[in-house]
Amino acid sequence: MEFQPSELTQHIAQSARDFARQYIRPHVMEWDESQIFPVEVFKELGKMGMMGVLVPESYGGAGLGYFEYVAIISEIAKVCGSIGLSVAAHNSLCTGHILYFGNERQKQHYLPKLASGEFIGAWGLTEPNTGSDAGNMKCVAQRDGNDWVINGTKCWITHGITGDAAVVICRTGEPRTRDNSTAFIIDRGTPGFRGGKKENKLGMRASETAEMIFDNCRIPDSCRMGEVGEGFKQAMKVLDGGRISIAALSLGIAHGAYEAALQYSKERQQFDQPISNFQGIAFKLADMATEIAAAELLVMQAADLKNRGKSVTKEAAMAKYYASETAVKVANDAVQIFGGYGYTKDFPVEKYYRDAKLCTIGEGTSEIQKIVIAREALKG
Repeated sequence: MEFQPSELTQHIAQSARDFARQYIRPHVMEWDESQIFPVEVFKELGKMGMMGVLVPESYGGAGLGYFEYVAIISEIAKVCGSIGLSVAAHNSLCTGHILYFGNERQKQHYLPKLASGEFIGAWGLTEPNTGSDAGNMKCVAQRDGNDWVINGTKCWITHGITGDAAVVICRTGEPRTRDNSTAFIIDRGTPGFRGGKKENKLGMRASETAEMIFDNCRIPDSCRMGEVGEGFKQAMKVLDGGRISIAALSLGIAHGAYEAALQYSKERQQFDQPISNFQGIAFKLADMATEIAAAELLVMQAADLKNRGKSVTKEAAMAKYYASETAVKVANDAVQIFGGYGYTKDFPVEKYYRDAKLCTIGEGTSEIQKIVIAREALKG
């Protein structure tokens, strides 16, 4: 693959960098402290084409590839992981599911609104008692003539309250049987569908995470995406791309923490010299830089395969696993380099430290990524 970013990718990255510095950085701690989900920011990102990065121009999107997508998520996450997370979830999960599996009517109706930022997207798979055990979902859709009636709860949903359109995977067969779930797209305001509890999180606090509750929610069969029973298979394909998103998010957080620590180490004086002169600090910086570089190569490899339409199940899992664990380690070391100041909200590394951990959990834990990687490796 070509490792040198193209002129287009560099231009897109610079645009995302400039936007993040101007419109996101001044408000990061205000949004974090108050758990404000700044919808207006996403409307502006929509105007720039960053809410429909991978959506073809024929559906109102930017029509870009995964290198540009990774650049956008990473640059935003360098400044604020929360905003990066919401941009990633909107693009790769809700919008991506409709792009890959929606029929033409669904694509024509939803994709232009999602790509422009007019609609915020949500995607619901996880439930309170069925995280990785998706075959045992309790949120059930039952056929009633030409309609479906949905009952149940989804949790840990990005934009679960604010989302204008939600792709929801519901069980339509018996628990733990093959092909027992189906995907539906449901508009906010549909009777019987509402947002529930908003989570009070350790990090990523400006990215809204909430329940979605369905109480005899009746929708027409035209809301169904693909064939009955295909929901879980669709979700797994969507998550392949989603894992590249979280890997890019992790990469941005790691870069942000490293750059802050590097700058501080040059400015902080002890014993009449910068602390970067001390081997204990210099070696930490060396490890951070090396691990970030390795993570970036894994992310770029997965992005390259995705651009070429190749299978990315193993590579996306590797990128997500390694990049997310790297983000946690780099953020931890950054706090250590800052010392006591790193433990305060006056400096940025404590937020990178809090935000990074989610990357090892969301869209498949690190343990799940190991299962995926091992399974793919053992195929030979």
